[in-house]
Amino acid sequence: MMHQKNFSYTPDDGESEQASNSYLMSLVWIIAGLPLPILNVIATLIFFTANRNKSYFVRWHCTQALLSQVSLLLINSVAFWWTFSIFFEGKTISNPYFAYILTVLLFNLIEFAATIYTAIETRKGNHISWWVVGSLAQVLCKPKIARV
Repeated sequence: MMHQKNFSYTPDDGESEQASNSYLMSLVWIIAGLPLPILNVIATLIFFTANRNKSYFVRWHCTQALLSQVSLLLINSVAFWWTFSIFFEGKTISNPYFAYILTVLLFNLIEFAATIYTAIETRKGNHISWWVVGSLAQVLCKPKIARV
């Protein structure tokens, strides 16, 4: 799901802590956001926005954390509304529903474990890039060029 890469420089302790906090922000909001997946994205977006002028290392990890929350939002929203329709609109529970819910739970557990691991490693100054969202973060987040 992820791999450790060499970053273009070694981040200092403050940068490592800020980058690690981008992942912790999404974990803290899981408690509040579990019934409403958009809350996790909003919390991570606020943290991302607050850190958009920080170092490249911090911005890159804030971007990766935000992208991972957006991917969770997509699959969790389908599960939320499908469950909502079963309870409030009288839809029937089916095998595809159970299969989807199981898949969503598995995906959330993997993302949760990966987020904890990435927060710990990032706090140590290690650069962890997730397979899909890491590549997208690389495209979206470019180093700022110093003006002379």
